Amino acid sequence: MDADPKRSYRELAAQFAKAKAAKESSGDSIELAKQVQRKNELHFKASHGLLVGFLLWICSFLHVSGIYFFTKGFLLTRLVLDHKSRCDAPPIELPNGYDYGSPLRGCWHPKTFDKAVIIIIDALRYDFTVPFRGTGAEAPHHFHNALSVLYESASQRPNNAFLLPFIADPPTATLQRLKGLTTGTLPTFIDLGSNFAGTTIEEDNLVAQLRDAGKNIVQLGDDTWTSLFPGYFDPNLTKPYESFNVWDLHTVDNGVTEHLFPLLHPSNSSKWDVVIGHYLGVDHAGHRYGPDHPAMAAKLQQMDGVIRRLIDSVDESTVVVVLGDHGMDAKGDHGGESDDEIQAALWMFSKKGLFGRTSQAYQSPPQTAKERPVRQIDLVPTLALLLGIPIPFNNLGAPIEEAFIGLSGDNWQNLALASRLTGAQIKRYQGEYALARGLVPEATSTPQALWSMAKEKWANAARYSGDPSAPVWKSAFEQFSSYQKETLDICRSLWASFDLVSMIEGLLILLGGIVVAVCYSKGLGGDVIELTPLLFGRTLVGTASGTAAGGILKYTYFVSASLLDACLIGSAVGGLFGFASVALAARRRIASPLPDTLWGWLAVIFTVSQSAGFASNSYTIWEDTILLFFLSSFGFVAAISSLRQQDFGDKVLGTSQSIIFVFLTRLASFSRLCREEQMPFCRSTYYASATSSTSAPWQLLIPFAIAILLPGIIASYYKRTRSYEGSSIFWVGFAFRIGLLLSAIYWLLDAADDGDWLPVNKDTLKSSRVYIAQLVLATALAAGSTTFVWAKPCLNIATTKEVQPKENEDTKATPSGSGQSVIILGYANVHGSRYFLLMVNFLLAIILLQKPMGGGAIGVLAWQILCLLEIIDCNSLSDSAIGPVVLGLLGGFHFFKTGHQATLSAIQWESAFIPMRSVRYPWSPLLIVGNTFGAQILTALAAPLVALWKQPPKKKGLLSAVAIAAATHMLYHAVISVSTTMWAYWLRRHLMLYRIFSPRFMMAAATLLVTDLVIAILAVGGIRWNMLSVAEVFGYSV
Repeated sequence: MDADPKRSYRELAAQFAKAKAAKESSGDSIELAKQVQRKNELHFKASHGLLVGFLLWICSFLHVSGIYFFTKGFLLTRLVLDHKSRCDAPPIELPNGYDYGSPLRGCWHPKTFDKAVIIIIDALRYDFTVPFRGTGAEAPHHFHNALSVLYESASQRPNNAFLLPFIADPPTATLQRLKGLTTGTLPTFIDLGSNFAGTTIEEDNLVAQLRDAGKNIVQLGDDTWTSLFPGYFDPNLTKPYESFNVWDLHTVDNGVTEHLFPLLHPSNSSKWDVVIGHYLGVDHAGHRYGPDHPAMAAKLQQMDGVIRRLIDSVDESTVVVVLGDHGMDAKGDHGGESDDEIQAALWMFSKKGLFGRTSQAYQSPPQTAKERPVRQIDLVPTLALLLGIPIPFNNLGAPIEEAFIGLSGDNWQNLALASRLTGAQIKRYQGEYALARGLVPEATSTPQALWSMAKEKWANAARYSGDPSAPVWKSAFEQFSSYQKETLDICRSLWASFDLVSMIEGLLILLGGIVVAVCYSKGLGGDVIELTPLLFGRTLVGTASGTAAGGILKYTYFVSASLLDACLIGSAVGGLFGFASVALAARRRIASPLPDTLWGWLAVIFTVSQSAGFASNSYTIWEDTILLFFLSSFGFVAAISSLRQQDFGDKVLGTSQSIIFVFLTRLASFSRLCREEQMPFCRSTYYASATSSTSAPWQLLIPFAIAILLPGIIASYYKRTRSYEGSSIFWVGFAFRIGLLLSAIYWLLDAADDGDWLPVNKDTLKSSRVYIAQLVLATALAAGSTTFVWAKPCLNIATTKEVQPKENEDTKATPSGSGQSVIILGYANVHGSRYFLLMVNFLLAIILLQKPMGGGAIGVLAWQILCLLEIIDCNSLSDSAIGPVVLGLLGGFHFFKTGHQATLSAIQWESAFIPMRSVRYPWSPLLIVGNTFGAQILTALAAPLVALWKQPPKKKGLLSAVAIAAATHMLYHAVISVSTTMWAYWLRRHLMLYRIFSPRFMMAAATLLVTDLVIAILAVGGIRWNMLSVAEVFGYSV
């Protein structure tokens, strides 16, 4: 019987309506889910942006301001006077009715020479110029006996030439040395004056006096001169060359020689009066190879030939001066105050034969720089009087005896006259400086008494003796010399005065930054991201209000500070008040920042112990060994803790990683670059030898070993959580490996260039290296960053036929409803595995920027970071401070293992030219920062991994955990910086202040700023792309 058609229709209609309702309901659910997803995404982006802004506020308004104020008060300053010496205004009455005021005769003293050729051989150390006279088994170095003309001429023709040790005042940087060589003043870190403008020398100086006397000056070589004296040199004849490319040994030197000798031809004698030639090859050979290298011998031999040719080319009216602006240490670097760095050489020559010696024992030049040294500032009055121009107003130097004592060595009258003129100018300067500074009379009482005695002796000599060689003239000279030395000592003490108020202001602001970091990372219970909007808003309002208040107080004359200082102090104080207001409003959430676990106390002990140790100079000197002890101690405690874990897998993994961590720490310790104070108890291994700046042949194998092993090691940690999927396979297994291989080839070609191993043009080798380096950096930073931003999580989807699939910590299994299950590979470490791709990018770039030994140390560091992350996971320490603190210890430890020390001379300037031929801003400074602070950059990037490693995709409060880890790492570096700052303040009169404590303070301050920026911009900034990528697959936590 047929079915009722109406009933069938009704059933069909009901089924259709039901299906339609279900579809509409499903569509509504999907749309609702999309809205929730967009809302969560917007909330995350806003929270993340506020977090980055708050961290940048800590960096810019607290750390930068605090370091600025302390540095301004700590680094020595002097007031630069605008006074100029005048030819027609001698500082004292001249004897015998001398007709002063004529540059043709000599302004204050009869001039001896019409012309001068001044040759600066950059970094000409004194022992480069004296013959080697070793005894026993001692063998000569490459720099011995290569530049013999200076000693030879001074010994064989003492009336024509003399050679003396030429002692520089630290810091031994070329810029500061040239200021001292032309002004006669002592170097300070900051020169304050009404006409201060960059590096330009505005105070009275030799070059300005020569120009005012109508002299035509030609400068050849180092372009630092044209920066210091713009517009002073003949524009048609001057040939400046870029000075910063330490890889180039020949361009500057060849250019100077090429243009120097045509000028000395008699046909061109009327075109110039003074020629300044600045050779850089010796300095660059030291930086690139070290002093004990065949390249150094070749450069010194080249200089020997230049000087011999120069002797033959000049006439009797020309004085020749050859000098080094500083020396170099055993590695060829400079900038500090070690003996090798300050002991340069001075040689003067004249065909007239006017020089003499005050004793027959002084006929030969000194064998060492400890005998008969002269200060570099002494050249200023010496050249001024020899050339008949006024002594620069701010000069503190004394005339060099050999230039004024006469042929027979007994013209004490002339030497006393030169000393009297120099002393009188110093007295005039001293009076004006005391008046400008408002110094009390007691500060200059001793020099005044010496000056009175000197004047009396001069009057007695002038009254009773017409014999220039009479002892009374010698006595007068000695008295004027005593006055000059005493005044010099007084000025040293005056310019060693500190602005204590500014230093204390800086310390207080830095301490405020520590309080903020402690409260944010440990003192606010719950999710700190919830409070971040309020914190950031209140601190911004406080900062703006404080800035305005500072400006108002300045303009209403309630404060005497500059407008900049008043606004900075106001902004820092206002921001701190804004933060405090939030803390008071949320006081119910405030918790004790003191740790409640063994690991937390261990982090405190490591940080406080290291900070307290900086009060000791020996601790600071041996800091790398102390860090080795701390890291080994951590590994030992981690192994014991791992053995106590209940889970067998955690026990085995944690213990094995702890052992590997300690082993790698010990392995890295074999890479070391010793500082002078560690000798003879330290042996450098970073370069081929303690006197070299090049790598040993066996060290060239290290980059190839890294290229072979490191990608596989990283992949093994990915595979433990089934995360070696997606973009990680290509990026870690292929691109990273190829980049490391290219980096190894780069350093092989560099060594081939240094050792002349290949019959290939050096320019071709340099071009090849530059292209390789640029390709590696483009791969790491350009392609790598693009990959990180757009990459999907390191996941893969697999299916299984098991009806009841088993899950483990590495996978996520979900039934599909078709007899199969979907397994998500890499689920357990989805955040950590993807974020580590950012680490890989910077790891590749930083390895390239290190020498082969340093690249090996950075590779070890990367492995240690992975070991640390596994230890943290196995011991459930993701919310402990120990992870970020140990990362800080690792960064400091590998700073030393990459060939660096807390000294200016340890900066590896040549890293600026790895991917470039010349200096380019801002890239060259950034390359030096990457080389110097590469280890700290990597450990700062790794800070978020402490919170991300092996965490589920939708873990609640994950961004808060990242913020706490990042703030804790910043806190560690802030405490180290504040401790070095405090000890520098407390030990400001310590003998080793500028040799040990000051460089360590500057290193800690620079490290703090670099890590702040890396964490806020790169690390926490990178979290944005990481979490967005993961949320696209798994959604946001609610």
